[in-house]
Amino acid sequence: MGPVPRRVAVPELADPDALARLPRGRMLGLTGAPGAGKSTLAARLAALTGAAVVAMDGFHLADVELRRRGLLGRKGAPETFDAEGYAALLARVRLREPLVMAPAFERDLEQPLAGAVPVPGSADQVVTEGSYLLLDEPRWAAVRARLDTVWHVHLDRDLRRDRLLARHVTFGKTPAEARAWVESVDDPNAELVESAAHRADLVLDLTP
Repeated sequence: MGPVPRRVAVPELADPDALARLPRGRMLGLTGAPGAGKSTLAARLAALTGAAVVAMDGFHLADVELRRRGLLGRKGAPETFDAEGYAALLARVRLREPLVMAPAFERDLEQPLAGAVPVPGSADQVVTEGSYLLLDEPRWAAVRARLDTVWHVHLDRDLRRDRLLARHVTFGKTPAEARAWVESVDDPNAELVESAAHRADLVLDLTP
């Protein structure tokens, strides 16, 4: 295990200038457990710096393919993403191709949406957010290799789980189904992500 990454807490992040000064490079990854606040932070950075945002969720395998592989009940786990396609797209973005069209994830449909996010080669900052950017597996290491810097986003476990439960209910699960999904899918994924936090360049603790 390498050196412990620097840790930054909420009071420092409340200052936009302080957030803008954090080291990030052109290609910045935001990682963290499900519900930690990665998408919110990515949107904040986009508003602050004009960054283009590419989400790992756009590389979800479609339900029809997850069903074929017997993985629909584990949707959101590392093996349910096209990590190779994700790494390939980030490589094109890193090379500053004039325009790269990235996929998005449509939460109302719970499906990826191809060609939804334009990433111009002229973008001075590109932020990509996803849970598995620091996993010690070849397919995810290829994603990390395309990035200059990775920040790990941390949030108190109980608060993070409350947010996940609310999110699942909002998008159609009953409270009982939401709890079962968090316990069987989200919690194991969160443990996996937190175990890789030491590989981050910076840890951002968003716990109030």
